[in-house]
Amino acid sequence: MKTLTLATALTGAALFATAAQAQDAITEADVAAAQQAWGEGIVAIGAAYTAEGDYTQAARDHIERFYAYGSHPVLFKPTLAAEDQFRGSFDEALSYFVGGSIEEDNGFAIAPYTHVRWENEATFIDSDSAMAMGNYYFTRTDGTEVKVEYSFGYVRGEDGELDIVLHHSSLPFSAE
Repeated sequence: MKTLTLATALTGAALFATAAQAQDAITEADVAAAQQAWGEGIVAIGAAYTAEGDYTQAARDHIERFYAYGSHPVLFKPTLAAEDQFRGSFDEALSYFVGGSIEEDNGFAIAPYTHVRWENEATFIDSDSAMAMGNYYFTRTDGTEVKVEYSFGYVRGEDGELDIVLHHSSLPFSAE
């Protein structure tokens, strides 16, 4: 009969905890997948608007899927926000994406766009959070691209998906 010592049990528990953490650790592939899906969501909102569908519900679904409102504070500084620079609530984010409660909002996501591509300058991962910075490009229906600079921060949500807790975006500086 084999005797289990306290040291053996603790070592086994530590290995189990390490394996569980590694399984939940955020990877660069997770970040890339979240970015791709976020871009597809922006395209879907605009497509719903163009088709005279329920684009507001598409935007609600997008925010619920990708942002951590309700579980974490969300630091959201959208690209085209000047008077009300920060969008700390779900309703403020919704107004930015489709227009509504904030006067300056014209509905960024209903433009519409046909594609979003990402160029990450770097991604920093700290097992339970990640940050990425770079440029993303929104393709308009006429084929032109709009370059936007961004920083996104992510945590893993209860559903296992990455949730945005930091979203800062801006148009590139122009000396003109």
